[in-house]
Amino acid sequence: MVTRQLPKPAEIFELMSFKKPEFNGRKRRLDAALTIDDLRTIAKKRTPAAAFDYTDGAAEGEISLDRARQAFKDIEFHPDVLRPAASVDTSTTILGDSSALPFGIAPTGFTRLMQTEGEIAGASAARDAGIPFTLSTLGTTSIEDVKAANPYGRNWFQLYVMRDREVSYELTRRAAASGFDTLFFTVDTPVAGARLRDKRNGFSIPPQLTAGTIINAIPRPWWWIDFLTTPKLEFASLSSTGGTVGELLDAAMDPTISYDDLDVIRGMWPGKIVVKGVQNVADAAKLVDLGVDGIVLSNHGGRQLDRAPIPFHLLPSVRREVGDDATVMVDTGIMNGADIVASVALGADFTLIGRAYLYGLMAGGREGVNRTIAILRGEIVRTMKLLGVSSLAELQPRHVTQLSRFMRLSSDAVEAASTTD
Repeated sequence: MVTRQLPKPAEIFELMSFKKPEFNGRKRRLDAALTIDDLRTIAKKRTPAAAFDYTDGAAEGEISLDRARQAFKDIEFHPDVLRPAASVDTSTTILGDSSALPFGIAPTGFTRLMQTEGEIAGASAARDAGIPFTLSTLGTTSIEDVKAANPYGRNWFQLYVMRDREVSYELTRRAAASGFDTLFFTVDTPVAGARLRDKRNGFSIPPQLTAGTIINAIPRPWWWIDFLTTPKLEFASLSSTGGTVGELLDAAMDPTISYDDLDVIRGMWPGKIVVKGVQNVADAAKLVDLGVDGIVLSNHGGRQLDRAPIPFHLLPSVRREVGDDATVMVDTGIMNGADIVASVALGADFTLIGRAYLYGLMAGGREGVNRTIAILRGEIVRTMKLLGVSSLAELQPRHVTQLSRFMRLSSDAVEAASTTD
């Protein structure tokens, strides 16, 4: 039998301690976020539906985005046991310079509409984390202001080829003059994808006030206060606004973009040039043969062609085709540091995060972006230790199996099946 006794106060305080209350609301909610999904939940509560859905949504049925995220969930890790990994080196070299982590911040458009600190929060957080920051052509902070926020870090610029080619050429010259070291020549946006959430929400630039948006804003007054009491949005390339995002993109983009345009920009750009939006093995091989400095396997976060290839699934085939010396990056669907570890194991030199960064931004501005980076860093380190690897270079394809819910049928198999029927 257990002997009972009256509790002794001194022993009670030895067995438990009281947590000091946190009176800073932003810090309290960010500290409570343990995953990127947690940051997404906070972001949804704090951001008007139109702005949140612009970030969170994708094209048409959002099948490409769902599949990309599912592909990362459908992996199986193969850890090595009795392999000490007491400390982990997450640093890498990408495009000739270092990064403290195997991911950088992807280009995102209209960022200050999500939260008014926008690209400045992203660039300064990237600076402090020692990772690259990428400014979008459709960013809401100027090239020069991003450079000022991240004067000694790595700044990359994402370029769209516009109908008015001189707009693209001038942006290229400005980015070069500001010391951006890499240009992302983006090839997956000849026209805008059908982003149905934006159409249903009536999302436009600038935001249009309707009865619905006003009702939706009532529980989120801080967003409107920030929006109305901070400087007017400045776009890197749009000289005029007014219309849905799709209408603005269609007016600006050019479906005649070709390899000739790539040649022109390569002739103008003094730094590294990377082609973003590659979605098949043949294009990857051709671009590497042409001597570009790198490629990004990406379907634009599922925001362009729905049912597009899954970049993570393409990765092993592309790596085998282009060889070990080519620089291959991947984005779309990354929500966990384990996704990044799996990508590196299967041949990616680097990865990019878009929505994960924006969820943090919407959840808490600059501190929220810091939290995104901290969450992913912790997940990367923990996953590597559990796999028994001490550096990114030790990650190998044998550490990961891609499980698939889909079986691709060859054209011959489809024809045979239809004949049988």
